[in-house]
Amino acid sequence: MGVYRNRREELENQLNKGALWAITYGDLMSYMMIFFLMMFSFAVAKQDKTKSRKYEESLSNIQSAFGGKKDQKVVDRAKAKAAEQNVEDTLKENDSLANLVSIQSNERKVKLVLTEGVLFTSGHADLKEPAKKVLAPIAAELKKVPNDIIIEGHTDNVPIRSGKYESNWELSMARAYSVLLFFAEQGIPAKNLAGIGYGENRPIGDNATPVGRAQNRRIEISLMKSE
Repeated sequence: MGVYRNRREELENQLNKGALWAITYGDLMSYMMIFFLMMFSFAVAKQDKTKSRKYEESLSNIQSAFGGKKDQKVVDRAKAKAAEQNVEDTLKENDSLANLVSIQSNERKVKLVLTEGVLFTSGHADLKEPAKKVLAPIAAELKKVPNDIIIEGHTDNVPIRSGKYESNWELSMARAYSVLLFFAEQGIPAKNLAGIGYGENRPIGDNATPVGRAQNRRIEISLMKSE
């Protein structure tokens, strides 16, 4: 029995020694899987910037799964991106804003464009009462995130000949300030708000036509995305 046991142990030792390569091979396959998964994530993120948040979350989860600590900056950035996307989606899905607000988005910001007629009486910078009903749901969404909000006033190139304001530049700044002040009253922190008046200097339409001039008389509200 002793001889049999010794031979059996020798055989098991030999088999175990021969199987050591499988451990190394398994580790190699694991590392290759991680490598190709990361390469695939990079490719997806490069093709579609809107998926970058998912990529960052996946990378953080991979780090955690293999014994590493999640990068808190990555986690916080992913949460910020998710909050920004939620604000954008909610504004786009708001039926009451559909015909009054144009919403555009890129990597840097979410921009809402409102024409003069929605907010102001011609030549004036005081918000009309119906305008507040339009701006209130916008403010309610924007204050959900701590991002900077830039409000731009724009006009057409028709000179101002009478009234409180001496130039289109002054009028555009006063209108931007009116929207800024309303947002502050709605609870958006003042430190997140900035107002700019461009007057007639940044047209998006042809000032030679009534339609073009109407397009140029506008307020642009930009929610700046986190870096």
